[in-house]
Amino acid sequence: MTIKKVGNNKQKPWLLDAYPNGRDKNRVRKHFATKGEAVQHEKYLLKQANEKPSLDDKGERRKLVEIVQIWHSLYGSTLANEGPIYSKMIKMAHAMGNPTASTFNAKTFGEFRGQRLRGDIIFTDERWNKGAPCVSTLNSELRRFKGIFNKLIELEEWKGPNPLGKIKPLKEHETEMGYLTNDQLTELLEHVKAHKLTNMYKIVVLCLSTGARWNEAAKLERSQLKVSVDKKSGKKTFMVSFIKNKSKKNRSIPISEEVYQLISEGTSARLFEEDCYHSFRYILNKLALGLPKGQATHVLRHTFASHFMMNGGNILVLRDILGHSDITMTMRYAHFAPDHLTEAITFNPLSNF
Repeated sequence: MTIKKVGNNKQKPWLLDAYPNGRDKNRVRKHFATKGEAVQHEKYLLKQANEKPSLDDKGERRKLVEIVQIWHSLYGSTLANEGPIYSKMIKMAHAMGNPTASTFNAKTFGEFRGQRLRGDIIFTDERWNKGAPCVSTLNSELRRFKGIFNKLIELEEWKGPNPLGKIKPLKEHETEMGYLTNDQLTELLEHVKAHKLTNMYKIVVLCLSTGARWNEAAKLERSQLKVSVDKKSGKKTFMVSFIKNKSKKNRSIPISEEVYQLISEGTSARLFEEDCYHSFRYILNKLALGLPKGQATHVLRHTFASHFMMNGGNILVLRDILGHSDITMTMRYAHFAPDHLTEAITFNPLSNF
């Protein structure tokens, strides 16, 4: 944009010559009596341009589903769990009425979230439907959709502000961390080992030995197992590596030889061919272990972490084993440590008397 004084108009000598939406869009030429008026109009044009996302000469005509598709083609397809994420975003866009992207705003998403909160919109299969999703799920959906527009802004596919930028996540109360006691573990392992799906026992043992998420263990490839031998002592070290996981942090965890021999049986590239997820959830429900709502297979990861701390493990080592990107997530298990907060006895003001 340029503002200059020209001599062919004595009453309005100041000329604003601007392309507020870019050189390939409409040009604006206008005369003003003072330079200040020209500057103010220039600011107005810039503000107006920034508030109109991805406008072409005919106006933004892309639908919300198309926005999600563009995000997926340019970035979303690179995510480790891109299939389910993309499918969920498309379902959300349709559930919101698939509006024109330029009309999509916080109110539209807020109304959709309210319906989700009441259980009016459900995305899970009917047989696994347990009513309205939890608050953490709704906050995750908000983060995902915000992320779509943030990424498109970064890639210059969306020129306006993020339409969900001002929406705040719902307040989450700290949830109960369920884990299995030794007696419950014994009972669970007996039922799992007796099941006709032999891979189920291997996956459960692996999760309890490493703190792995169910999907990380169930999709394990033979190439993710490693055996190294110390040249001097001849001692063998057995490792399992988890890659393309939720936190995007690859990690390698030591396992015992017994666990290695158990899970490495066979010759196929994928260690566990059987789909055991639903059968394992059925066993958990049948045993009525009193687990908090929504923890199901994740209880194996919680059980590993809880027993790790109860047995005197280091919280920083646990963070690395679990692959947490933030130590605050790992701190949820700190209270299981035998000496957790015992310094309250040593360092309280009465300890000096």
